[in-house]
Amino acid sequence: MNDIEEPVLLHTTGRAAHITLNRPRAINALNHTMVRRIDAALTAWERDPAVGTVVLSGAGERGLCAGGDIRAVHDDARDGDGTAAAAFWRDEYHLNARIARYPKPYVALMDGIVMGGGVGVSAHGGVRVVTERSRIAMPETGIGFVPDVGGTHLLARAPGELGTHLALTGAQIGAADAVACGLADHYVPSASLRQLADDLAGRPVREALDRHVRPLPEGELAGRRAWIDACYAADTVEEIVRRLSDHGDPAAKETAEILLTRSPTALKVTLAALRRARRIGSLERVLEQEYRVSCAALSTADLVEGIRAQVIDKDRDPRWSPATLAEVTAADVERFFAPLGERELALAGPGMTL
Repeated sequence: MNDIEEPVLLHTTGRAAHITLNRPRAINALNHTMVRRIDAALTAWERDPAVGTVVLSGAGERGLCAGGDIRAVHDDARDGDGTAAAAFWRDEYHLNARIARYPKPYVALMDGIVMGGGVGVSAHGGVRVVTERSRIAMPETGIGFVPDVGGTHLLARAPGELGTHLALTGAQIGAADAVACGLADHYVPSASLRQLADDLAGRPVREALDRHVRPLPEGELAGRRAWIDACYAADTVEEIVRRLSDHGDPAAKETAEILLTRSPTALKVTLAALRRARRIGSLERVLEQEYRVSCAALSTADLVEGIRAQVIDKDRDPRWSPATLAEVTAADVERFFAPLGERELALAGPGMTL
């Protein structure tokens, strides 16, 4: 199989082992084959004393990874029984947890677009590098879904209500805001990434980084922190929207209008998932919760409709059901968190329940 057909490229240079996501025409969107390939490589390199560092990057010019292969999820939810999507998420979430606990330095080069599943394979790593081209987001509410791949764990730990803002709106952020929100660690100009990767072959990670890390550019969220914290501290999505609409800052009002275009069900489930993730604590237990939510989403109209509108037909006009926040009941939200019995993800080990 040649490089064009192989969705994940693996090679080692000196002490560094490299994972290159290689679906550039799809902005390296993750499918099940890729997840399994990455996991197998991590297993081999964990046992290999010659490998000191793992480096993740994406092929092409557009970004590291645009997310999971949601076309496949759409087709399984619409035409299948959901088992293929659930199996993909099971292995993907296991991989997310593994990356977070990997015993060797795991360096993620988060250049360009990094969204959804791309966040899952990068932002849990021990060394997360962003550039002036980085555009990072968890845009799931726009397709009738809920942030997963440990995204609710990461965003629940962001300062103040920044994570709530990012999770509900799906807003894209750059390098400085990614670092401020705890999704990244270091800023390196994109032109220096190749040299950084070369240096990792023969130098310790800290030494290689010191040669290339530069001061962060200015971010945008710090200037919006006052209204974000005040508005998103509300207990319901309806109250968040009301506060944003009534706030004097034009950016807050614009944000309220954005929220009203998202799936009402996804918004309410996302807020509940984030608040629960704050209490749950560990990444593994949050991933277990996300697995329940993701599997429940497979039987909703909004997931199929959202992917249809944004990715399949691209009319950008999803018809959500229910269509308004007021129509989404507490019982509707609660069913997303129902135990799965024998189908639980069970990452946290026996005796640990949500």
